[in-house]
Amino acid sequence: MIPLRDIIPSRTTPVVTISLIAVNILVFIYELSLGRDVDAFTLYYGLVPAAFSWVAVFTSMFLHGGFMHVAGNMLYLWIFGDNVEDRMGHGRFLVFYLLCGVAAALAQTITAPDSVVPMVGASGAIAGVMGAYFVLYPRSRIVTLIPIFFFFQVVEVPAILFLGIWFVMQFLSGVGSIVSSVPGGSMGGIAFWAHIAGFIAGISGVVVFRRPERQRVEWWHDT
Repeated sequence: MIPLRDIIPSRTTPVVTISLIAVNILVFIYELSLGRDVDAFTLYYGLVPAAFSWVAVFTSMFLHGGFMHVAGNMLYLWIFGDNVEDRMGHGRFLVFYLLCGVAAALAQTITAPDSVVPMVGASGAIAGVMGAYFVLYPRSRIVTLIPIFFFFQVVEVPAILFLGIWFVMQFLSGVGSIVSSVPGGSMGGIAFWAHIAGFIAGISGVVVFRRPERQRVEWWHDT
């Protein structure tokens, strides 16, 4: 399933979401400009569990391993980030996003403390945003592109179902990676346990970061 958009318009300009997307894209363009030196750059600024660094916890959130990696992450951030930012406010949303990324990074480090493979990507933090959306907008719908053999069907999927399926897939993949003894709880280069931890951090953290005055149904209609 490929999400295209949700059905809830932003009530405020999502300046933090837009800024995060811009920074991630600019950093990726810089990575492309490095040529062969990109591996050394990634090793230095990516999160290497065996050489844990708090600085790398944050810098790794803005690095990506390829065009599809950054494009997919930024698509998810755009779809789910603007509405979550609406409910939290700009400053709170930024802190929330970074903390979810930290939770994801720590989870990956715990599952593979001896790994020398650098972890990069915003997906852990974005998983936290998705967890917050799951709590805040359960009655929303996600316009989704679903491939059926050689055809594509665009349908509206309930947000609670779309995000629930996504989480279950991450969890099953994470368990599968342990069963198959893949180092670091990752499979095919994907840090599933970082996604799981980010999503759980988002579900729990949204209770603290959402703004109480924006909970009134008459002001914030999400159906």
